[in-house]
Amino acid sequence: STMQSSIAWCSLPVAAEELSLARTLPSGQAFRWRSSGEGQWTGVVGERLFTLAQTPTELRYRLHTPSSPSSDRACLRDYFRLEVQLCFLYAQWSEADANFRERAAHYQGVRLLRQDPFEALIAFICSANNNIARISKMLHRLCETFGRHLGHSGGQDYHSFPSPEALAADGVEQKLRELGFGYRAKYVQQSARLVSEKPSGVLWLHSLRGRPYREAWAALKELPGVGDKVADCVCLMALDKMEAVPVDTHVLEL
Repeated sequence: STMQSSIAWCSLPVAAEELSLARTLPSGQAFRWRSSGEGQWTGVVGERLFTLAQTPTELRYRLHTPSSPSSDRACLRDYFRLEVQLCFLYAQWSEADANFRERAAHYQGVRLLRQDPFEALIAFICSANNNIARISKMLHRLCETFGRHLGHSGGQDYHSFPSPEALAADGVEQKLRELGFGYRAKYVQQSARLVSEKPSGVLWLHSLRGRPYREAWAALKELPGVGDKVADCVCLMALDKMEAVPVDTHVLEL
């Protein structure tokens, strides 16, 4: 049946110039992908556990969770924003900016992901004064403790990202402190609670994709632990706001 885990590899036609997994997945946008073998990455998108790899012309994937071929493909197209033609954009940017033109080859295939708004919100709250390795460790612990177990691959367990309701519960702040979240523990629980108390719950966050950038940004800023930069990161990486460019030390080095 279609609901079997497809341990067989499937593929989507995607040129390597349009997507580099090695440059995109560990780039500090998403924090829960693990390198799982030669050129392979394993991680969770929504409720699906994928292992990904690529050839010069294909994105290859297999599922460790129940599979439904057309929606699996749609999920990956959405996550990697495959409707955006990177080569076309790179040509435009290179024409407009000599600095970019010189460096473009080093960034070939770096795509902006379209992430789940709630996961992005919590991840970027945790990113304050932090580094990628530590943020990843914190989020893996968060998901192990409060998420749903999705499967096992390469000696690692993988979990879904917890719902706002799960992170809003009493005792979550204390537990997160025990897991090493420090002062961020309070912000995670309080923001989860505010989202869960909205009449439409987590769909309120998704609805910000349809609002103008400044309005979405201002709405996010009302959540505890969300400053200018966190709001911009969530706008850019989860809410389709291409005009949001979070400036931090890493961007300035370019």
